[in-house]
Amino acid sequence: MTAPATEHVPGLVLRGVTPPLRLADFGLIAFDMDSTLITIECIDEIADAVGKKAEVAAITDATMRGEIKDFKESLRRRVALLEGVPVGALQEVYDQRLHLSPGADELVGACRAAGLKVLLVSGGFTFFADRVKTRLGIDFARSNLLEEEGGRLTGRVRAQDWGDICDGAEKRRTLLEVASLLRLAPSQTIAVGDGANDLPMMVAAGLSVAFHAKPKVREQAMVAIEQGGLDRLLEVVRPG
Repeated sequence: MTAPATEHVPGLVLRGVTPPLRLADFGLIAFDMDSTLITIECIDEIADAVGKKAEVAAITDATMRGEIKDFKESLRRRVALLEGVPVGALQEVYDQRLHLSPGADELVGACRAAGLKVLLVSGGFTFFADRVKTRLGIDFARSNLLEEEGGRLTGRVRAQDWGDICDGAEKRRTLLEVASLLRLAPSQTIAVGDGANDLPMMVAAGLSVAFHAKPKVREQAMVAIEQGGLDRLLEVVRPG
């Protein structure tokens, strides 16, 4: 049963947690990427290059709201619409449209300073995840690999050594796998996301954080940031 919600301060809703908590009591924080660490859904912006943004975005929105239950099938449908997109369009999206969410630098920096390892685990794509990982000094990243041929996307996702598509179940598995490697209990992890496919890892974590999230996710998170940036988590989980 979900704990009752209380507004800690304007725009910051808590369920079943009493601040202040200490960052030092955790060892790992996991972030979703699209619409969490960054402000865009990369697949929607790639689709814009071929005039299919509205079609792809509609599937994305329905998936993040939890209306389309099978994330893998949803992603395959959306990626199929990208067939023929020049690979150079990905760089254009990164250069011109991808922005870090407000407070991302501050929160990741505070976590690293407190000794936490940082994980990016995304249903998005390695082209962007690898660059965001480098940009923010993130320790681990897992995401989906777009197949390309002759400088264009094929409309398929390429399998990797861990599996085919990073969906909600894979996000949860990755969080727990990295925690185990670090010799951490799940209770020592934090998971931050915005969409339905983030819920499995959020439920597994010791502290779940919804960032400007879909209603289904906000209603289940222990911390819901509804106004302001990611660094508002530091009002609940203090660096000291």
